[in-house]
Amino acid sequence: MATAPPAGYTPTDLSTPTRSRERAAYDRATVHAILDEGYVCHLGFVRDGAPVVLPTLYARSGERLYVHGSTGSRPLRGAADDGLAVCLTVTHVDGLVLAKSAFHHSINYRSVVVHGTAYQVLDPDERAAALDAIVDHAVPGRSADSRRPNAKELASTAVIRLDLEEVSAKLRTGGPNEEPEDLELPHWSGVVPVVTSYGTPERAEIPGRDLPLPDYLPPAPRRR
Repeated sequence: MATAPPAGYTPTDLSTPTRSRERAAYDRATVHAILDEGYVCHLGFVRDGAPVVLPTLYARSGERLYVHGSTGSRPLRGAADDGLAVCLTVTHVDGLVLAKSAFHHSINYRSVVVHGTAYQVLDPDERAAALDAIVDHAVPGRSADSRRPNAKELASTAVIRLDLEEVSAKLRTGGPNEEPEDLELPHWSGVVPVVTSYGTPERAEIPGRDLPLPDYLPPAPRRR
């Protein structure tokens, strides 16, 4: 019988924030929820001695992240050999926090940082499943409602995997932190919420093809 993973990730030197440590979280439920809500991650690595950060699509499958890339990327090609040391981040902004002093302005956010070694996915079945997961992560159900990648498309697409081991979440909620002497100042303070929503789908203009909207797409604007 398989052993269930522990409820939380073990903090390390890399996954422990140097500031506001009380905002850090290591439980899997929090980390997974933040990852599952996003579409784009930022993948950081070192290329020729210089730091590089790339925004790219991703998806989570259990305790593993799959990241989309190009086979023309030399660092990602290197991940097929000894692996590529990376730092991957996902962030959601939930509010603009306006304080009476400029110093205490902030944002409410949820973020995840993952450190580890990424490897290129070479097994055809795992690669196909990973690409489906990336498509369905953005729009659930879409991979089954689209043409499968052909050989040329697969040859130009790289997928790397990163296991969730050295991981931390960090969150800020609530209103501004005010200095007692600033409370009577005549400046508005509070939180401006930031929300993400879906707009009304816009059909591609293809002559003679007026297909109905798929069930998995919202017919009208709605909040995520």
